[in-house]
Amino acid sequence: MLEKTLRVLEYPKIIEMLSDCASSGLGKSLCRDLKPQIDIEMIRQGLGETTEATGMLIQFGNIPMGPLFDLKDSIKIAQIGGCLSPKQLLEICDSLRTSRAIKKFISGSESAHEKYPLLNAIAILISAHQEVEKHIELCIISDQEISDHASPELRRIRKGIESKNAAIRNKLESIIASPSAQKYLQDPIITIRQDRFVIPVKSEHKNQIKGMVHDQSAKGSTFYIEPMAVVELNNEMRMLKVEEQKEIERILRMLTGEVAEIGDAIITNTQALSQIDFIFAKGKLSLAMRGIEPELNVQNRFRIKNGRHPLIHKDVVVPSNIWLGESFNTLLITGPNTGGKTVTLKTVGLLTLMAQAGLHIPASYGTEISVFEQIFADIGDEQSIEQSLSTFSSHMTNIVQILNEVTPNSLCLFDELGAGTDPTEGAALAMAILDKLRNWHVRTLATTHYSELKEYAIVNDGIENASVEFDVETLSPTYKLLIGIPGKSNAFEISKKLGLSQELIDYAKEYVHKDNIEFEEIIANIEKTRKQVEEERDAAIRMRLEVEKLKKSLKEKEEKITTQRDKLLKTSKDEAKEVLRRAKEEADEIVKSLREIKKNADQGKNKEIEAMRKRLADSISSVTDSVIDVEATNEFAPESLLLGDSVIVLSINQEATVISLPNDKGDLTVQVGLMKMNVNLKGLALISKKKQDDKVVKKVRAFNAVSANIKTEIDVRGHNIDDAVMIIDKYLDDAAIANLERVRIIHGKGTGVLRKGLHAHFKRHPHVKKFEDAAYNEGGNGATVIELK
Repeated sequence: MLEKTLRVLEYPKIIEMLSDCASSGLGKSLCRDLKPQIDIEMIRQGLGETTEATGMLIQFGNIPMGPLFDLKDSIKIAQIGGCLSPKQLLEICDSLRTSRAIKKFISGSESAHEKYPLLNAIAILISAHQEVEKHIELCIISDQEISDHASPELRRIRKGIESKNAAIRNKLESIIASPSAQKYLQDPIITIRQDRFVIPVKSEHKNQIKGMVHDQSAKGSTFYIEPMAVVELNNEMRMLKVEEQKEIERILRMLTGEVAEIGDAIITNTQALSQIDFIFAKGKLSLAMRGIEPELNVQNRFRIKNGRHPLIHKDVVVPSNIWLGESFNTLLITGPNTGGKTVTLKTVGLLTLMAQAGLHIPASYGTEISVFEQIFADIGDEQSIEQSLSTFSSHMTNIVQILNEVTPNSLCLFDELGAGTDPTEGAALAMAILDKLRNWHVRTLATTHYSELKEYAIVNDGIENASVEFDVETLSPTYKLLIGIPGKSNAFEISKKLGLSQELIDYAKEYVHKDNIEFEEIIANIEKTRKQVEEERDAAIRMRLEVEKLKKSLKEKEEKITTQRDKLLKTSKDEAKEVLRRAKEEADEIVKSLREIKKNADQGKNKEIEAMRKRLADSISSVTDSVIDVEATNEFAPESLLLGDSVIVLSINQEATVISLPNDKGDLTVQVGLMKMNVNLKGLALISKKKQDDKVVKKVRAFNAVSANIKTEIDVRGHNIDDAVMIIDKYLDDAAIANLERVRIIHGKGTGVLRKGLHAHFKRHPHVKKFEDAAYNEGGNGATVIELK
């Protein structure tokens, strides 16, 4: 890509953000070297690495990237037989420790091998050398200090040095404590000069203390003398220190030799760690800007869904939906100043560059990006005082260069095409340039203020109008991009809103060409129609929700009636059986008694017979009362019915149709198949009213066209749980109406709070049959697939 294009589209700022996400200097260097690619396989691999890093960061947290150094020079010294310093060895030790931690982090589980294959392919190159790492840790304490535990010989030497040191100090302390010597001393202290223990003697008494002079003060008033009594001890101390230095050098050479043996492996580790740091920097940047992996193609078409400019704060930026290369190859964007036209151009260009560099882009799932061989951008005013170039000349110089280098596989971005000169000539030049690019099949986005270009886009194939919406009521842009609608000049409306008299506005309109006024009126009518359509669509959605709510309520009521009916029938049957059983036993007993009385018939038994008859009548009455009580417990008995209503006859558990209205006692006639029967309201349960059903059918049919176009996925990232639940409930209602069997909810990974909350909601949702995390290529645990009932 041209450096000028990268600069104009602010790609270096993205790279700086990426570099800040890296942990090591080597990783930051790889970030700064990242450039957009044109090989689609290389781009796919880069995007795949970013996706894996993002998934691992969400699943396991931040990567344990410890210190990482450029060790090429140190390894070269070791391999040619040199001796490494303690500092260099510590850097190697830190790098070995980091290598071991990163390898465990990436390849620590079997599932990680399958889930993150690209990262594992790099991690497998890392080798652990824990023995060398531990040996260096044991021997070296800091950049300047070797541990006593580095070798037994070093420990012996240092103990000897401590012993000699104590003997020398004891001897000197006895000298400076002596009354005869104190009068010659400048201060009663022991100090060191040239690695020898000495005492400070006044210059006039230097001959009174026998020994070797090693130094004198700046003014010459003090001589530092090593008394003869400690000369031999100091000599022994010096010999021990020479031995110590030799042993330290031996230890360093031994460690350097161990490093040299694994030098090539250390270099490989460093390169792999640098690459991993770079990849995880891409993952961190993706999470920071809520990015996604776009789909790729080489057909020079793109479709950006809810694309956001990554350099504008996510709480301020307005998402844009923009597409090109399908039904049209040129998009002409019009609208007021500060309305977002230039931001739209930069968003398209920058997101394309980021995708071709293997970076995730801030957009919604379903976004598709094309791989362009070159992107050309003429954006902003780059007039040069030194070169005496005006704004128009500067733009034209860029355009001439673009036209000389452009190919059919290029993307061209023009801001205010033809501006900076006479409007008529500028518009003519702009149309000529767009014609040329259109004939070459070059994908082009351009912004303009010229009305002529709006008309040009309407009458020519392959070119489409677009505009950025402007709210005349608030005198501010909404930053919403509207493809298919040319922008309208709002000068008169804004002036009127700001207080300019209608008389002046009407007078000004007389200077505007009639065709221009008519064209602006057409645009205004289109905009008015669009808003009406949106309002009607919103009203239709509200009505559909109302119908769905009514449908759900009716279904729940029907289910409740059915459940209660079944329960009531079971209870009634059980009670009736029990009543009949008792009645039968009672009747058998009475019949048996009557037979006995008949055998021994006499006049005195008449009273007993009457008593038995009364007992039998009471038993029959009890059975009848029990059946009536069962009917009385029917809480779903309808209060009123209409001809044609559908009901359940509880006594026979059959559906029937009302063919006569109930009388004062609640008795009526129903049709059960071919049979008519008389029943009471208490023995019925209402299924549905004929008139209500007709209304529901009409409303459902009115919205079949809307529900038929429902998509199979919805994106709720960026919403809190309450808002996401509200959006998803509406969506699942629509999906149920449209008879969809399977849908995908995109909620992102983030902290996992939104995913957990939605899963809890899905468990009790009436439309959800089952749900599970999406497949890896469908978003993994950043999305949920739902199977509808």
